Amino acid sequence: MGGTDRRAVVGEFVGTLLLVLLAVGAAVLAGEAIGAVGIALAFGFVLLALAYALGPVSGCHVNPAVTLGFLLARRIDGRTAVSYWVAQLFGGIAGAALVLLLAKRIPGLETHGKLGTNGWGDRSQVHIDAGGAFLTEVVLTFLLVYVVLSVTHRLAAVGFAGLPIGVALVVVHLVGIPLTGTSVNPARSLGPALFAGGDALSQLWLFLLAPLVGGALAAGVHLLTHPQPDLPVAEALATDARV
Repeated sequence: MGGTDRRAVVGEFVGTLLLVLLAVGAAVLAGEAIGAVGIALAFGFVLLALAYALGPVSGCHVNPAVTLGFLLARRIDGRTAVSYWVAQLFGGIAGAALVLLLAKRIPGLETHGKLGTNGWGDRSQVHIDAGGAFLTEVVLTFLLVYVVLSVTHRLAAVGFAGLPIGVALVVVHLVGIPLTGTSVNPARSLGPALFAGGDALSQLWLFLLAPLVGGALAAGVHLLTHPQPDLPVAEALATDARV
């Protein structure tokens, strides 16, 4: 892995797998029972737990948009970012495969074109159009990535980063579920769409691109509100892991 800690890459793979398996799995396998609020809480609580479990290992990005934010904020290097992206995308696919495996054990559960995927138009609860979906994902990802960058900043309170990150993800899902199903994470969208197929796959491009735009914007604003000197990668990862 060159200069990238192998433990960190494995952590990103495992963390993204668990995020998709448990949070997207909550939507697919128990969505009717727990509703939108329950799904939002599942996403937030899973990320909160992962932040404390994997923060010291990899910084617990588990999201390509978050990793892009850290790269543009000059808190990780390009090699680390690419390694994380690969791990996250494969982790998302593996997590979705496990969700599909469980879903197939439930009689009558429809997965084609669904499987917790994101969408607009007829695939949105409120029938939001593509432009509205793109704006939604940019704004919600901006909030999430900006919070992550800010609470893991070197001047932030040590030991509390996981809580605001988890809360931010809950809020993002409470707003976004009726609109797009909430992506804010290309790895979270990729895996389910690959297995769902149909319109979920044809609309996937938006949920890959818009979160990255939101993450990039968050990095730019973060550099204005939280300026810091460049740090060596090892020190930056240690700083970012303070949850």
